[in-house]
Amino acid sequence: MRVAIAGAGAVGRSIAGELLENGHEVLLVDKAPTAISVERVPQAEWLLADACEITSLDEAALQRCNVVIAATGDDKVNLVVSLLAKTEYGVPRVVARVNNPKNEWLFNESWGVDVAVSTPRLMSALVEEAVSVGDLVRLLRFSHGDANLVELTLPADSSVAGTQISEISWPEDTSLVTIIRGNRVLTPHGEETLEPGDELLFVAAQAREEQLEDLLQARR
Repeated sequence: MRVAIAGAGAVGRSIAGELLENGHEVLLVDKAPTAISVERVPQAEWLLADACEITSLDEAALQRCNVVIAATGDDKVNLVVSLLAKTEYGVPRVVARVNNPKNEWLFNESWGVDVAVSTPRLMSALVEEAVSVGDLVRLLRFSHGDANLVELTLPADSSVAGTQISEISWPEDTSLVTIIRGNRVLTPHGEETLEPGDELLFVAAQAREEQLEDLLQARR
């Protein structure tokens, strides 16, 4: 998979390193000469250019990329890069970094964003996830389709504790994707029984989150 990353700062380089370790082809783009540190990520391709300019993106051959990640520290730049990647080059997957949570509402399919990652929101969500049992925690927002990745730790007195997955009437537009039980990561199947303390990860439409939380919370 070929991935272009706009922004070669600490965030961009860190993402590049992870992707390279997983065998992907990575191009880092940045307009600041001081950001071009080839020795830090030598396996990546590097391009000194402004990712907001069509000529630069042509040079980067963005049309050959499977994924574009807008990872600069400037929300305006990330939005422009996302829009160009999607509308001008038809990149299948566009991921954008949200620096200021107040701008998060802009990072949607209208701007070409498939997945918006807000570091402040993610950090607060991880704190909530660590201390909350029975409360739905939003981890990630998928702009396309208005769906979110959400997590809930099943309380001991949940109405579905001890129930097989196939016997639960889930809300529409929700999908249980993973069960984390202790050190194990389980793929959900119909005969699996939910246990108290299970961390449940769902992809769910935002409009269904309240129903999902009500279903999984403690018996009333």
